[in-house]
Amino acid sequence: MASMTALRGSFRIVGRVICGHHYRACRRVQSIKSDYPVIKNLPLRYSVQCRFFRSSTVTSGQIVQFKLSDIGEGITEVTVKEWYVKEGDSVSQFDSICEVQSDKASVTITSRYDGVIRKLYYNIDDIAFVGKPLVDIETDAVKDVASEEDVVEAPAVSHEEQTHQEIKGHKTLATPAVRRLAMENNIKLSEVVGTGKDGRILKEDILDYLAKQTGAILPPSPELEIIPPPPKAEPSPALAKTEPRVATKPVTKPVVFTGKDRTEPVKGFQKAMVKTMSAALKIPHFGYCDEIDVSQLVQLRQDIKASSEARGIKLSFMPFFLKATSLGLLQYPVLNASVDENCQNITYKASHNIGIAMDTQQGLIVPNVKNVQSLSIFEIAAELNRLQTLGSTGQLGTTELTGGTFTLSNIGTIGGTYAKPVIMPPEVAIGAVGKIQVLPRFNSKGEVTKAHIMNVSWSADHRIIDGATMSRFSNLWKSYLENPASMLLDLK
Repeated sequence: MASMTALRGSFRIVGRVICGHHYRACRRVQSIKSDYPVIKNLPLRYSVQCRFFRSSTVTSGQIVQFKLSDIGEGITEVTVKEWYVKEGDSVSQFDSICEVQSDKASVTITSRYDGVIRKLYYNIDDIAFVGKPLVDIETDAVKDVASEEDVVEAPAVSHEEQTHQEIKGHKTLATPAVRRLAMENNIKLSEVVGTGKDGRILKEDILDYLAKQTGAILPPSPELEIIPPPPKAEPSPALAKTEPRVATKPVTKPVVFTGKDRTEPVKGFQKAMVKTMSAALKIPHFGYCDEIDVSQLVQLRQDIKASSEARGIKLSFMPFFLKATSLGLLQYPVLNASVDENCQNITYKASHNIGIAMDTQQGLIVPNVKNVQSLSIFEIAAELNRLQTLGSTGQLGTTELTGGTFTLSNIGTIGGTYAKPVIMPPEVAIGAVGKIQVLPRFNSKGEVTKAHIMNVSWSADHRIIDGATMSRFSNLWKSYLENPASMLLDLK
């Protein structure tokens, strides 16, 4: 009996090879000729062999229109910034196809198929629309063929029935980047509960799923190694004086005068700014300004700057500004709120996702540091370093650019002192800090001393925030920065 089973198995393999030979010769499988005496009298039906080839959806490769999927946030069109493939290139699943830029973020589009690129529908800087074809991909016919064992055991169906047969199942909504993250961590998307629109699975859903499986909080924060600051050398009398600041000269390219008018479409981040600022015009702004003596903060940063750099993190003044803002928002939560379109309801945000206005080659963008209320000064500095690196290379994603609850702009990096910042809806307040200047001021004894002075300008939505609230918040923020040690009392 065992020998008979083995014999039938070997004949089945021989039969498939022979049918394959005939298929390649005539490109048809409906008329397989029995010209081979070795299998004429075997108890093996040819229909089994035919079923194997009929299970292929398209034998010579199928042209699939790869459409631009919905990338969320109500985005309907994007600008094609760079192609990573060209016509004739072979691609695999999750290979990068192109980079597109919406009015909120830059996104890398990855392939869902294995195959060959046959057509690119757009050129660089063209506008691509969600739901429209992006590229044509000729899929590999071999990939579309079901496994041999599965087909042998499946009931025989006609070519027409097999072609129009549909596999009904639950459709999982997720972007290619999320699918890739799930694949890298061996996660089945069917097991993840999506919290996005229409059940869409977001990156946060994958990370939460991993956290529940491993018991860890992802992404893991870097292990912090406590390195004592290097001993400070005694300054010589010659160096005890104020070190002169070396003025950095801006690098400018020579301007080429063409003498012709030029018209360009408004797109990308500039288009987002048009939309956001048009909405901001509906908000009744009021301003509040003050000056702050940050001499102690300047000294504190100088003392711990070397320790931070030893950990690989550049420490600026911004982490202190953000942390002081978060501590102030705990006392005045109305500044960390949002209102609906008709200003009938106020939503007080639990998280302090503080945005920082960033000047990039693509224009003004405002990424935000998530959950500042639960981060240390060093962790805020590390996140700022990461955002600045992504911003300089144009790789900030939707996650970094959305979800902000309060904004702080540092115009001092360019050279300004005062500003009139514009609120970014749906937020209700914004601040702008100027450059730190060394100016003469009177101390408590009436003596003229050198002081590090910084100006701050606030704007608030006067529909729900009054001047007294803004003033008290500013005074608290000012006290934290003028006496940084006082922040220790409220740090968690």
